[in-house]
Amino acid sequence: MEEKTATEQAAMMPPAEAKLESTEVAASEHRKAYGTAKTENLRDSGLWRIILPAAVILGCLALLAVPLIILIPLFVNSLDVNAQTHNLTWLWVSMMVIEVAVAAVIIRGLLKIFITQAGNYRS
Repeated sequence: MEEKTATEQAAMMPPAEAKLESTEVAASEHRKAYGTAKTENLRDSGLWRIILPAAVILGCLALLAVPLIILIPLFVNSLDVNAQTHNLTWLWVSMMVIEVAVAAVIIRGLLKIFITQAGNYRS
C-alpha cells in the first residue's frame, strides 16, 4: 500500500477530523517491523544465576580474609615479649574487631542485594 502524504490524508478525512490532525510531516523512509518481544527468543542459559552468587560470595570472603591475613601475624608478633611491638597488642585486637564489624555490615548488604535477586528469577 502506498504511503500518502499528510495533505492527501487530510483531504480524505471529514472536516471535523481534518482540524484535529497533527502538524507532523510523514516520514519518507521505509519502515519495517522485525518482530516484537513476544516473538524474540529471550531465553538465557541461566549461567549468571550460578556465576553472580559465586562471585559475590568469593568477594565477601576476600573482604573478610585479606585484612585478617595482615592483622593476625601482627597480633601474633605482638604477643612475643622480646618484640618491639609488645605493647601494641590492644591495637591489633581492636583493629581486628573493627574490621570484622565493618566487613559484616558490608557482607550482609551484598548478600541481601545479590543473593536474594538471583533467587527471585528462578523459573
